Amino acid sequence: MNIVLTGSIGNIGKPLTQQLVKKGHIVTVISSNAERKSAIENLGAKAAIGSMFDAPFLAETFRGADVVYLMETMEAAGDMFDKSIDFIESIRKIGENYRIAVEQSGVKKVVHLSSIGAHTDQGTGIIVFHHYVEKILEQLPGDVAIRFIRPVGIYFNLFSFISTIKNKGAIISNWGGDKKEPWVSPLDIAAVVAEEIEEPFKGRSVRYVASDEVSPDEIAKSLGAAIGQPDLKWEIVSDEEILNNWLNIGFNEQVAKGFIETQISQRTGKLYEDYEKHKPVLGKVKLADFAKEFAEAYRNE
Repeated sequence: MNIVLTGSIGNIGKPLTQQLVKKGHIVTVISSNAERKSAIENLGAKAAIGSMFDAPFLAETFRGADVVYLMETMEAAGDMFDKSIDFIESIRKIGENYRIAVEQSGVKKVVHLSSIGAHTDQGTGIIVFHHYVEKILEQLPGDVAIRFIRPVGIYFNLFSFISTIKNKGAIISNWGGDKKEPWVSPLDIAAVVAEEIEEPFKGRSVRYVASDEVSPDEIAKSLGAAIGQPDLKWEIVSDEEILNNWLNIGFNEQVAKGFIETQISQRTGKLYEDYEKHKPVLGKVKLADFAKEFAEAYRNE
């Protein structure tokens, strides 16, 4: 098949590209970074360098594809320390450009990487942009088949705790405890996306992706053991303390407040309401596997 991938070759895009190329597909990877061109080509894919904010570029790149894989990230909208950016509106614009490009290119099959929480526009914080993009893509003509892939919290988000572990000897957040919640590896996400791309499909549907279900306390225990700190604790502080810390280091206010709201939805369980109704078969990469990766990153930082 002729497949076009957005999202460059990051944590998900690289293994996805490798899997699809290995299976003999013709793969084009879109990146906004010209310096990624040779790395993309070294994986056996074609590189298309351009912007997610350039709908004509996207339409031309999509033309002739059997399937396009669409994803949007905070990084695509800009630097999270840039206080002038409206991230939600910027990503809405990317979603609108995707819709225009798919329609103009004649593509009939779309796999969209969304997120847990995309089932609602209420109370999920900054990740509400995934809900908005899903709704934008649903405006495509009825003959365009769409698979919405909703991964849960991704393991690599836990890397953000390295600094507080080193500086304060603990994981510190505004949620925690012993209630299990789902986490996922980028490798399991890539495997599911590759599977959906290769499957013939019609209509529109949602699929959740998760690798393991563990509590914050279990995460602290596993990561602590991996880095040689078996007594590592997950400490809960107030929303206000976390927010003030983020604002003090210069975060965009929309981003800081949005992440706090997202984490409150984790704490209350609101984030997982739809996931609980449509639980997937768990993937291969468990917390214990990620803990080894975390330990290496911890040692190297």
